[in-house]
Amino acid sequence: MALQCGIVGLPNVGKSTLFNCLSNAKAQAANFPFCTIEPNVGVITVPDDRLNKLSELIHPQRIVPTTVEIVDIAGLVKGASKGEGLGNKFLANIRETDAILHVLRCFDDENITHVDGSINPVRDKEIIDTELQLKDLETVESRINKVQKQAQTGGDKQAKATYDIYVQYRDALLQGKSARTVKLDPLDKKLVKDLYLLTDKPVMYVCNVDEASAVNGNAYVEALRQSIIEEDAEILIVAAATEADISELETYEERQMFLEEVGLKESGVARLIRAAYHLLDLQTYFTAGVQEVRAWTFERNWKAPQCAGVIHTDFEKGFIRAEVIKYSDFTTLGSESACKDAGKMNVEGKEYIVQDGDIMHFRFNV
Repeated sequence: MALQCGIVGLPNVGKSTLFNCLSNAKAQAANFPFCTIEPNVGVITVPDDRLNKLSELIHPQRIVPTTVEIVDIAGLVKGASKGEGLGNKFLANIRETDAILHVLRCFDDENITHVDGSINPVRDKEIIDTELQLKDLETVESRINKVQKQAQTGGDKQAKATYDIYVQYRDALLQGKSARTVKLDPLDKKLVKDLYLLTDKPVMYVCNVDEASAVNGNAYVEALRQSIIEEDAEILIVAAATEADISELETYEERQMFLEEVGLKESGVARLIRAAYHLLDLQTYFTAGVQEVRAWTFERNWKAPQCAGVIHTDFEKGFIRAEVIKYSDFTTLGSESACKDAGKMNVEGKEYIVQDGDIMHFRFNV
């Protein structure tokens, strides 16, 4: 599944440093604006202890983790919605992603310049929010103009419903609110799914802090936290410079010692990757055998045939049934045969909603 999270932020907030830590891609990381001109795409392995546990039990020939795509997008400046800086290109790149990781600088360092001359993550967040909202407002008003006459004649009920939703979006955007603050039921969402509004995408704010603030954050983080209380968004604290140092260490043991020294149980990169995965509303099921133990990505609430289609479209087309073992049962009993003997393998049909961590075997006709 080629779902993507886009890393966005003002110039010089640590986006490319963080991206390099995530993917080991060599995006240039330098102390000047517009360091990243073309979006860099990294395919990132999602850490999952369950995969390791299954592998310890089965000893497969191959282990295949699941992945998520991260896109490093060029820095934004004021006026981007009107084409300033790399505005139009930046906004087009965001539109192609499925979720946003918004990196904000939450540390002081006189050796690293800030595009606006001072450190204020709340202000920085509002700059980007405003630019995205202005672009969305332009999109919504264009749609309103197209359907207004049709909606107001009263004959086309769908046009009227669509128009009403557009107006809700417009009103929110005019108030300086993001489109995601407009709460719609699933049917209404379907009516306007082709809008692709920038501020309707799920967002996570990534606070880039100094090493001393990596565990508990700092005053900048708290100010940001207070500013997003009404938003449907999360905050993650990461020290990008520290993560860069960790990524240079060669062995797992060295990295763990470094983490312990700074008071962390695991790296911010691992937490960020998992957070990005969940931000996209993704879950994981497993296939497990002596040849391969593999994690597969699916969207929450998908049914068994859709999940089978992740492996191959023929699996979905010819789906007959799914044999399902719960992860907890497999790890408790130790093998597929033991689960069968204990009656812990369930046979499920087309309406079964696959759960995160299910161990699946699909039966199908070609």
